[in-house]
Amino acid sequence: MVPPPPTNKPHVCLSTILIMSSMALIDAYLVEQNHGPRKIGICIMVMVGDICFLIVLRYVAVWVGAEVRTAKRGYAMILWFLYIFVLEIKVYFVYQNYKADRKSLDALARKALTLLLSVCIPLLFVVLVAIDHMEYVRAFKKREEIRNRLFWVVVDLLDILDIQANLWEPQKKGLPLWAEGLMFFYCYILLLVLPCVSLSEISMQGINIVPHKMLLYPMLSLVTINVITLFIRGGNMILYRDARVSGILIGKNILAIILKTCSFVQYRRQLQNSPAFGVELQKNSVAHTRPAPTPPDPGGPQRPTPFRACAHKHDLR
Repeated sequence: MVPPPPTNKPHVCLSTILIMSSMALIDAYLVEQNHGPRKIGICIMVMVGDICFLIVLRYVAVWVGAEVRTAKRGYAMILWFLYIFVLEIKVYFVYQNYKADRKSLDALARKALTLLLSVCIPLLFVVLVAIDHMEYVRAFKKREEIRNRLFWVVVDLLDILDIQANLWEPQKKGLPLWAEGLMFFYCYILLLVLPCVSLSEISMQGINIVPHKMLLYPMLSLVTINVITLFIRGGNMILYRDARVSGILIGKNILAIILKTCSFVQYRRQLQNSPAFGVELQKNSVAHTRPAPTPPDPGGPQRPTPFRACAHKHDLR
């Protein structure tokens, strides 16, 4: 089946360039971490892998560009899953190479890797959502509300990447092997699943999107990010004396728990009061849609009212 022509070629080009450039930079890390004949083998391997990925990307990106102006984000979820699946595998090997070569304390290269992931991954999510291309969302207030909700997704992505970056950035004392593996693959699963959940909420809402009903992602992120990462950072700071734990992101998670809990309570109260509001809205809609009675034609024949009929009968008597 031949894919349809894209409705937005700049969107397809932007997403493709962003994906392939980030892949190429991670490949550069993999190649530079190896020496001798092994370096040539790794270079050939990553080039073959990138060519195969580019062939798949050519079709998926076209379908993403075809649905960018619609309310569907199914192919965007597929593209996100493929990108994170392949990218994180490469990041895992980079992390293992840094772990094996503890004498190499090139802090600048490790910070650059963190910066690369922190820019490319959230930026691709913003490109795939494409709020500015949602032509069916014409109200400025609703579009800004959607943008504010998706901003939480971007912040959560940065939170996940901060935890993952602690594994390869310079550290005085390493974590246990089981803890490092658990942290990496937990972040891997969150990067795969949570943005797809946010994209699926947009698809399920359809054309008549209502941002305050998009509650699946806030509930999942409250448990999987705001609560669990709080325990992860707290455990690293208390048990392992990890000085790299970000106190700012701990404060962010505490504030997010408070704000999301208050939002859920307010939404619950609104649902309890919604039947009364629903009856009022239904009455108002019926009043607006009901046609007004037409006045009688003064020139035409008039029907006698019951009072006039009785009076006319009394006169005849």
